[in-house]
Amino acid sequence: QVQLVESGGGLVQAGGPLRLSCAASGRTSSRYAMGWFRQAPGKEREFVSYITWNGGSTYYAESVKGRFTISRDNAKNTVYLQMNSLKPEDTAVYYCAVSRRSTLLYLRASYDYWGQGTQVTVSS
Repeated sequence: QVQLVESGGGLVQAGGPLRLSCAASGRTSSRYAMGWFRQAPGKEREFVSYITWNGGSTYYAESVKGRFTISRDNAKNTVYLQMNSLKPEDTAVYYCAVSRRSTLLYLRASYDYWGQGTQVTVSS
């Protein structure tokens, strides 16, 4: 089992930054890919970004490309999501997840463990 705990969410004005963290514990492995998803009220959970186990590859949803940056520190079993130029439409609960796969990492079904989520609210 792997436990994931997100932190760093909160209320921010449009245009501002926010940095999310996700710490993994339990039967962790630095060879897991890690991803971020988000779910706005009344909407499906959607892909935001992923990073491969060695950080060699990252991928972003079009809606966040150029504004969000994913990174990881394997020594700390932690993945980060730096969010800049936030927009009201970024308001959602953000979830991190861990995958033992190396492909199809933009799909929810590719992930094995999920965190409880952290709320991000962007005011206009």
